[in-house]
Amino acid sequence: MEREEEGSSSNRPELAAIVLALRCTPMTTLMLYLCDIQALLKIVKRWVSGGGKATLAGAPDADILLETIEELRKKTAGAATFLVKVKAH
Repeated sequence: MEREEEGSSSNRPELAAIVLALRCTPMTTLMLYLCDIQALLKIVKRWVSGGGKATLAGAPDADILLETIEELRKKTAGAATFLVKVKAH
């Protein structure tokens, strides 16, 4: 699938970084992820806390957002995970 077909945004690399960090952190280890993109944290929070009300249909980068949500849900079952906004450069 071409990138244009799957959707892309400037959030895609940051979402990939979150997924990688979640996968590399043991389930029983507290995780603190620092991010300087407030909009991205709002997007992730919306989908994680939305439960059955949220849908990824039509969402930009739905594929990697789904991976992020799945990894967060797995991680939070084992230990606390915090995504924290920090000031940019």
